[in-house]
Amino acid sequence: MHDDRTLVEARLRRVLDERIRPAVYPESVPLEAAVWHAPGEPVPVAEGLAAEPEPIGPGARWGAPWGTSWFRVTGTVPEAWAGKTVEAILDLGFDENMPGFQCEGLVYRPDGSPVKGLNPRNQWVRVAAPAEGGEQVRLHIEAASNPVILDHHPFLPTRLGDKETAGSVPQYTLARTDLAVFDRTVWELVADLEVLGELMAELPQDTARRWDILRTVDRALDAVDLQDVNGTAARARSLLAPALAAPAAPSAHRISAVGHAHIDSAWLWPLRETVRKVARTTANMTALIEDEPDFVFAMSQAQQWAWVKEHRPEVWARVKKAVAEGRFVPAGGMWVESDTNMPGSEAMARQFVHGKRFFLDEFGIENDEAWLPDTFGFAAGLPQIIRAAGSTRLLTQKISWSRTNTFPHHTFLWEGIDGTRIFTHFPPVDTYNCAMKGSELAHAARNFKDKGRARHSLAPTGWGDGGGGTTREMVARAARLRDLEGSPTVVWETPAAFFAKAEADYPAPPVWVGELYLELHRATLTSQAKTKQGNRRSEHLLREAELWAATAAVRTGFPYPHDELDRIWKTVLLHQFHDILPGSSIAWVHREARATYERVAAELDAIIEAAQHALAGEGTTPLLFNSAPHPRAGVPAGGARPPAAEGATSVTPRPAGGHVLDNGLLRVEIDGRGLVVSAYDRTADRETVAPGTAANLLQLHQDFPNMWDAWDVDEFYRNTVTDLTGVDELAPGEDGTSVRIVRTFGASRVIQLLTLPPGERRLVVDTEVDWHETEKFLKLAFPLDLHAERYASETQFGHVHRPTHTNTSWEAARFEACNHRFVHLAEPDWGVAIVNDSTYGHDVTRTVRDTGDGADRGTTTTVRVSLLRAPRFPDPETDQGVHRFRHALVPGADIADAVREGWRINLPERRTTGAAEVAPLVSVDRDAVVVTAVKLADDGSGDVIVRFHEAHGSRTRATLTVGFACTGVTPTDLLERPLADTAAPDLDGDRIALRLRPFELWTLRLSR
Repeated sequence: MHDDRTLVEARLRRVLDERIRPAVYPESVPLEAAVWHAPGEPVPVAEGLAAEPEPIGPGARWGAPWGTSWFRVTGTVPEAWAGKTVEAILDLGFDENMPGFQCEGLVYRPDGSPVKGLNPRNQWVRVAAPAEGGEQVRLHIEAASNPVILDHHPFLPTRLGDKETAGSVPQYTLARTDLAVFDRTVWELVADLEVLGELMAELPQDTARRWDILRTVDRALDAVDLQDVNGTAARARSLLAPALAAPAAPSAHRISAVGHAHIDSAWLWPLRETVRKVARTTANMTALIEDEPDFVFAMSQAQQWAWVKEHRPEVWARVKKAVAEGRFVPAGGMWVESDTNMPGSEAMARQFVHGKRFFLDEFGIENDEAWLPDTFGFAAGLPQIIRAAGSTRLLTQKISWSRTNTFPHHTFLWEGIDGTRIFTHFPPVDTYNCAMKGSELAHAARNFKDKGRARHSLAPTGWGDGGGGTTREMVARAARLRDLEGSPTVVWETPAAFFAKAEADYPAPPVWVGELYLELHRATLTSQAKTKQGNRRSEHLLREAELWAATAAVRTGFPYPHDELDRIWKTVLLHQFHDILPGSSIAWVHREARATYERVAAELDAIIEAAQHALAGEGTTPLLFNSAPHPRAGVPAGGARPPAAEGATSVTPRPAGGHVLDNGLLRVEIDGRGLVVSAYDRTADRETVAPGTAANLLQLHQDFPNMWDAWDVDEFYRNTVTDLTGVDELAPGEDGTSVRIVRTFGASRVIQLLTLPPGERRLVVDTEVDWHETEKFLKLAFPLDLHAERYASETQFGHVHRPTHTNTSWEAARFEACNHRFVHLAEPDWGVAIVNDSTYGHDVTRTVRDTGDGADRGTTTTVRVSLLRAPRFPDPETDQGVHRFRHALVPGADIADAVREGWRINLPERRTTGAAEVAPLVSVDRDAVVVTAVKLADDGSGDVIVRFHEAHGSRTRATLTVGFACTGVTPTDLLERPLADTAAPDLDGDRIALRLRPFELWTLRLSR
C-alpha cells in the first residue's frame, strides 16, 4: 500500500480550518453595538450599566491602555431561528494565541447579573436553547483594554506597564458582535476530528492503530459535503464513532484532569485588574459546571476567593453553590501562591494559616495539599510548614523549567531540613495550562519518570497566567479521551481524589532531600530591591507589633489589635505572590507595592509605639526594648530595661593609607581605596580576609540574559566584571566608630559607612546606592581566608547547607542562591557570618591560592551579596533611584552567632524612656531555641501563642519560662488547633521543659 499519510493529515488540517470549524455557526446576523468609555479607574457595575453609550461598529478602535469600556449589544432573534440554539459571538479584537494577556470582558444581563467572561478562547455567550423567533437580546460587557505586555516579540522594553506612562492610544479593534446559530453536531464533529487527528500524530508510524485512525478519518472526510457541512456532519460522525469507541489498553497511563485557571495575583497587570480577572474566570467556570456534569474545577489562593466575595457578590453566590456540590474545589490552603524562597519563617506559616482558615470559615473545607504550580523553586524548610499546617501533599510543575538537570521523579517524598516528608507530585504534562491536546497527553505518558512503579498523574486543565480557565472544547476532548485506545485515560477529579489514588498506587516512592532548586529565574532573588526590602521590614515589624501588643495586653489590658494585624498580615502575604516579591511584575505593581509597604510600616510603628508606651509608662528611665529572640546590651529577649554600658572604638590613620578601626575584639584595616584589606579577630588570633584580596569590594557585571529579563541571570554574566575601586571621598565618620567612603561609577553614586560598634565583633557595612545603570548587576564581595566544602544559608525555621564546589552539574547550576538573614561559612573551630537586613541573592565560590613560590596554597572562599539589577522588562525603570542596604561581617562566628546577628540586624534597637523595666512575657534559656512569634490567640480567647524552633541544627533541651499566670499548655498546629497525637510538655510552676530535634518547629497555646 502506498504511504499517503501526509496527504490525509494535510487534508484534515485544511478541511477543519476552512470548512468544518466555520460551519459551527452557519448563520449569523449583526448585533447593534454601542460603547461608553469609563474615565479613570473601573466603575461599579450599576454605573456602567446606566451609562449612555455611543454607537460603535466592527473595525472601530477602542480602549486606551488599562481602560474600561462598557459595551451594550442589542438585537432580535430572527423568526427563522425558532427552536435552534443561538449564541452571541463577541470578538472584542482578540488574538486567540493570547488568552489572559490582552483585552477581556465580563458579560452582564440588564439586571446586573453576570453571565460569563469573554477572552480570546471564549468568545461566545449562550442566548437561547431553544430560541424563540423575535426574542429580544440585550447584553452588557464590562471590557478591559489591558495592553499586551508580553508580545509576539517578547521582552522588549515597554512603557505600557504603568497607567502613568502608557498613554491613551486605543489598543484594540472591535472585530465582531453577531447573533449566530450554534450547530452542536458540527461542533461535536470538530472535537471528534481534533482528538483523533492529534492522537494519530502521536502514535508510532508502524502501529496499526495509527493507520486505522488515518483510514477512518479519510472516510469521514469523504462523507462531508463541503458545500453542506451542516447537513452531512452527522454522517461523518457516525463513521468516526468506532474509532472513538475503542478502549484504552489496560496498562495505559491514567490522567486525573483538574479544571484549572492559574491566575497570577499580579504580573503583567495590576492587583486591581486581577480582581476582575478572577470574577471573569469564576463566572465562566460556574457556568461550565452547570453545563457539564462531569467537570470539576479547582481554584487556589484564598485571597482571590475573598476578592470575589467582596467585589462580585453575584458571582460569589454561584461559586458557593458549586462548592456545596463538590465541583468547585478550594485548593492549596494558602493565602496566595507565594514565592517560597524569600518569605520568612513566620510569614510562610501565616500563608497557610490565613489560607486554610478562609476555606474553613467559608465552606468548612480543609485542604490537604499545597498547590504551587508556578512558584520559582521551593525552600527546604517548606515540608515542615506544610505538615504543621495540617497538610501532607504538594503539587508543582515549575521544576520542569530547569535548564541544566532533569529532575528524576514525578511522584516522590520530599524531605525537608527537619526530616519531615511530604508526598509530592510534578505533573508530567509539564504545564499548568493543559488544553487536553493529544501532544500534551502523549508527552505526559512518555515523560512520566515513575513508569513501572506508578501510573497516575494530574493535568491542570485550562487557560491560565491571566486566567480564563477550562473551555467547553477541553471538556469535549476529555470526554473522548476517557477510555480511548492509544491514549492515556482521562477522568475529571478533585486534587484530593488524585492524591488518594497516587498514594495508593505508589506506597513506597523515592525520597528527595533538601531544597527543590529551580535552575532558572535566579535573578528574582534580586530584582526590585525595594519590594524585597518592604517585605523583609514588614515581616519584622509584624513580629514586633504582635510581641509588644501581646505583652501589653497581658500586663496592662492594652486592647490587642486583632483586626488590624489580621488585615496587615493579609496585605503582606498578598505581596509575597510569586510575581510581586520576586520582582517580575510591571512597573505599576511595584510602584503600588512601595506605597503599600510605607503604609504598613506606619501602621505597625504606631501599634508598636502605643504598646511600648503602655508597658513603660511615664518616666525618665532610659529603656531599650529588645524585640530580638536573644539578649542584647544586657536586655533580655522580649523585654525592656536600661541598656548596658558600651565599650569604645578607635579610628586611626593607616600608615599605608586609609584608616584602622579597633574595638579590642576586632581590628579592621580599610585601605586608601575604601576596601577592607584586614579584619583581624583578636580573640582567635585569626585573619578574616584572604591574602592579596579585599573585602567590601563592589563589583559590576554586564547583565543581559537570553530571555526573561527581570527573572533570569545567566551564568555568562560572570565573564565580564568591573571592580569598583575608585574612591571620591574617604574619611572617618562623625560618630567616632566608622569610616565614610564615596564612589561614583557610570551614572551612579555609592556612599558607604563602615562601622565597628564598641564591644561587638562585627563590622557593619551601610551601603547607599543612587542607581542609574541599565542592564547591570551589582555585587558586594567578601573574599574569606576559609577552607569550607559547604556553607549554611538561613531558610524558614532553620538553615540549609550547600556545597562551595561544582563537582556535578547540580552544584554548578546553583550559581545564584537564596539566603534569609545570614550566610555562614566555617572550618571546624572558626567561622564567618555575613548577615543582611534586606537582600536574598548571593553566590559562593572558592579558589586555591598559588603565589608561584609555594608560600601560600590556602583556600579563598568568596561570598558575594547581590545588591541591584537593572533589567528593562517588564519594568523599563527597574530599581532606578536611591537604595540603602545594611550588611555585617562577623568574624569568628559559629552558627549560633550567625543566627543571633541575623536577627539583630533586622530588629534595630528601640529606645525610649519610661517608669519601669518590662519583663519578657516568655523566655527561653537556650540560644538554640528561637522564638519566632509571641501573640494572642486568633480565637479571641486571650490565650498566648508561642511559636519557636531549634535553630542550630542539633538536639536541644531547654526551659521555657512563662511570665504570667498560666493554667495550661497545649501543643497546636499552625492554626492553633490542639494536636491530638502530641503530648503536652509538663508545666512546673512557670517553667516548661522542652526537647527539640534539629530544626523542629513547635507551637504552644498558653492558657491564661
